[in-house]
Amino acid sequence: MSLFDDAVGVLSGWSATSEAAGLARKRTLELLGAGPVAMTRAHRAGHVTASTLIMDESRRVLLCLHGRLGMWMQVGGHCEPGDATLAAAALREATEESGIEGLRLDPVPIDVDVHAVRCAPAGGEPAGPSWHYDVRFLAVAPAGATEQISEESADLGWFSADNLPTPLASGVEQQLAPAFARPR
Repeated sequence: MSLFDDAVGVLSGWSATSEAAGLARKRTLELLGAGPVAMTRAHRAGHVTASTLIMDESRRVLLCLHGRLGMWMQVGGHCEPGDATLAAAALREATEESGIEGLRLDPVPIDVDVHAVRCAPAGGEPAGPSWHYDVRFLAVAPAGATEQISEESADLGWFSADNLPTPLASGVEQQLAPAFARPR
């Protein structure tokens, strides 16, 4: 099974966690009608990305201050050719961007969000606005985990749901309720 086939299967069988997530799921499945190219940055109309909200045992969430955007958000990013599944892409990105080994990823998405971005095709300069069709997962960090800032982040921090940092990227809060509702 390819990453594209996995994405279609995951999203086709997924029960949306909110009305907004349901609409984003529908839009993402429509995007996937373009075929496997919709999984890559080469598809300038938009492409599927995978991100992860990391939670610790005390139910704090790890957010990164995105270096280029200057907003706090979950970790994640573009799918790569070696990713076998959306969950694998999300886990790879979460590990790379948080520096935390041993994350336990729930393979069922907690959210889907579609948002405008300015990202470059692989190896190129940003070519105007595009869209990320972001499939979001939940991971639990092992006890005693220590985060390490990556090249893409200006900062990382643990936050309780009632004390989130600002400025917060749109769509971050929408994934908190389904994340907290999941058994750990």
